[in-house]
Amino acid sequence: MALHLEAVVFDVADAAATAAFWAGLLDREVRPEPSGALVPGNETQVGLRFVTSDTVQIDPRQLHLHLTSTSLDDQQRTVATALRLGGRHLDVGQAPDDAFVVLADPGDNPLCVIEPGNNYLANTGYLGEVTCNGTRDVGLFWHHALGWPLVLNENEQTAVQSPYGGTKISWDSWDEPRTTRNRQRFDLTATDPTSEADRLLALGATRLADHVLADPDGNEFGLRRAVRR
Repeated sequence: MALHLEAVVFDVADAAATAAFWAGLLDREVRPEPSGALVPGNETQVGLRFVTSDTVQIDPRQLHLHLTSTSLDDQQRTVATALRLGGRHLDVGQAPDDAFVVLADPGDNPLCVIEPGNNYLANTGYLGEVTCNGTRDVGLFWHHALGWPLVLNENEQTAVQSPYGGTKISWDSWDEPRTTRNRQRFDLTATDPTSEADRLLALGATRLADHVLADPDGNEFGLRRAVRR
């Protein structure tokens, strides 16, 4: 299978500032692009792409990121670094004694710094999870689309993970309706995008435009030819 999840995409008001935040937090590089910037990942850590948009919508966020910690001191260092780089604390209704810390990046995207000892995110790496608002069916779609093992399938919750390990991608229904285009989505590449698009359509995707499809929940994603570097 030649389909590759290159990045999770975020529409933001200032792509350069948000990319610099994540590059600093994750100790990665920034690759400027015509419409924004990419903070590339690798075989085990998902990449992040930021696209400058002057029409960023205000619907509830459809996905957010979880960072892992090795100790309480490590968790606090991550929080301090995020605040220094331009992040801020975010109230999403969490309890005062919750062990995780909720922040927002400069693009107003939520992220959680998870407490140490979280067994579900053990051995996932620093960017432990991309968690999405979605149905069980869409989790199963991405399991088959990416060819990634299904590592969680309980009730309405699903999660997949690269065969090499690393960042998990999970789905659970948050009961938060989406009324406009997602400002957060996936970018995929393939050596043969035409045949991959046909395969994805057979799995339940729909075609929205050239190089743009939607998963069974109606979430947009991009598909383009892989570029050799």
